[in-house]
Amino acid sequence: MQASELSYFKEILENRKKQINSNIDGVNRELSQLNELELNDEGDHAAVNNNSMVESAIIIQQTQELHEIEVTLGKISYGDYGICEMCEDDIGFQRLKVKSHAIYCIDCREIVEKTQ
Repeated sequence: MQASELSYFKEILENRKKQINSNIDGVNRELSQLNELELNDEGDHAAVNNNSMVESAIIIQQTQELHEIEVTLGKISYGDYGICEMCEDDIGFQRLKVKSHAIYCIDCREIVEKTQ
């Protein structure tokens, strides 16, 4: 992969990382606000619990993506970016444009999804 392409993807990944960190901070603030509410009845408790579960699921998903981005930024540093972890072929520019932190090419991703 050319240096300009690596720079392009590194910028995308770093911007996404900032966005995710901002999202996580926002969700944590919302959870704190939910915990500070004075709840008067079971309906209020149910609504807050439901919102807390949704917010927690968002944090889990965002944290996983953040971890994947960190791993991918490490791959860029070591020169391993854009190589499928299963077949070791190039992942492909178009796939990386869609998911910059992809670790599998399209074919291997389908195999992984079918086996899960």
